[in-house]
Amino acid sequence: MFKGVLLGFMAFAAYALSDAFVKSLRGSLPAYEAVFFGAALGLTALPFIKARGDRWREVLVAQRRGLYLVRAIAGAVGSVAAVIAFTALPMAEAFALIFLLPIFVTMLSVLVLKEHVGWRRWSAVVAGFIGVLVVLRPGFRALGIGHLAAIICGLAGAISMIALRLAGSHEKRLTLYSAGMVGSTLLTGVLMLSRFRWPDLHQWLLLLGYGLLAALAAVLLMLATQKAPANHVAPTQYSQMLWAVLLGYVLFHDELDWPMAVGIAIILGAGMFTFVREEKVTRWWKRMRMV
Repeated sequence: MFKGVLLGFMAFAAYALSDAFVKSLRGSLPAYEAVFFGAALGLTALPFIKARGDRWREVLVAQRRGLYLVRAIAGAVGSVAAVIAFTALPMAEAFALIFLLPIFVTMLSVLVLKEHVGWRRWSAVVAGFIGVLVVLRPGFRALGIGHLAAIICGLAGAISMIALRLAGSHEKRLTLYSAGMVGSTLLTGVLMLSRFRWPDLHQWLLLLGYGLLAALAAVLLMLATQKAPANHVAPTQYSQMLWAVLLGYVLFHDELDWPMAVGIAIILGAGMFTFVREEKVTRWWKRMRMV
């Protein structure tokens, strides 16, 4: 189990480094173009995720096609929003808003899955949004497209998670992973038809880091969940915030003031509490595959 948790930490460190690479583009390429190349490179993980007996057509063919389409669209929207957020905001601030994802999952569980949510999880939802207000401080600082994009990214991730909960026990890892990559590649590829800017050498190197590190992270996460239960691996995602603070400070000279640090702590605390309650109340981790 220790190896699985360690691989989980390594996976989310790779994800954080991937985000740092795309932030290093500093908006020099359209967000959808960065996502296109990142997703295309992410497809390089498929041979490692493909299990014995899987067929390549299962990259595109799912048992529940509607849920595959939902994950494909949510993956594309979330990826583009994430690139915009990381371009416009300090890494820690972007992650803080993206980490509203478990709060959104709780709300969507009521609306979509008709699950009963008790007062404890509703309290975590309220605390999470209080944390957002502390981070954003509307009326005291300028808010921009980056803040909206980060929230949209968290919401898109929650929608994808709900679809994963509905489809996870019926689909193979290959199909679950490929939905986001194929959706992002196709949808952003269509957007590129109207406007395309050929990357220079420096941009290509950053795009390679962005896409290949994300692919590596997906493989590490798959290996992690093979060696440890998914409910032990999932909390390692919160280590991304530590990487965000460190990488933001070292690479981008981001500053973290006290109100933002307090808001981030509230959001992370609410998210962790939501996770713990989800495990105790619904135990959906044991009924699905985690990619």
